Amino acid sequence: MTDRARTIKVAGGVLLAASAAVVGILGQWEPDQRDPGLVYADQLASGLPTVCKGITRHVTTTPVVVGERWSPEQCAREEGAAIEALQLRLAKCFTRTPPQSVFDMATSHAWNNGAGNTCASQAMAAWNAGDWALGCRRLGLSDSGKPVWSYVRTGRVLPDGRPEMRFVQGLANRRADETRQCLEGLPK
Repeated sequence: MTDRARTIKVAGGVLLAASAAVVGILGQWEPDQRDPGLVYADQLASGLPTVCKGITRHVTTTPVVVGERWSPEQCAREEGAAIEALQLRLAKCFTRTPPQSVFDMATSHAWNNGAGNTCASQAMAAWNAGDWALGCRRLGLSDSGKPVWSYVRTGRVLPDGRPEMRFVQGLANRRADETRQCLEGLPK
């Protein structure tokens, strides 16, 4: 990340890019504890090559090749650039300027699920209607209280043609943390 604070225009307002909250949550939920800087095949993501704080081909144009090693400087540089690029895409989805905590946790959600999925989510629909709290709650739960965004594909297909999904408690924990941080940052 850069040494100076950067900002992004979001629905006519300005928010901090790659804020400490975003970097912190990615470090908590995307830690590279195995062997720092070593590109590995993420088993929860069907073997997707991953490095640093969750960098994959979906968030960077730099090739991510299993077995290669990235330096701490390369991780920091790529993470900062990838977060800002993701936030620029995400910013286009908001029709209102969100509180910083909403933008930060939408960024975490998009880092894990893709900007397109976050933009098309029920959370974004609530945020664009101005219901910040409902959008925050929808990061982890449906309106009926069932977990969302906490499943991975098993690789099997159901008889109706849909992919079989498996619940992952770690993803549910991440969604709960995003929800909590999102709500905590809302104006009282």
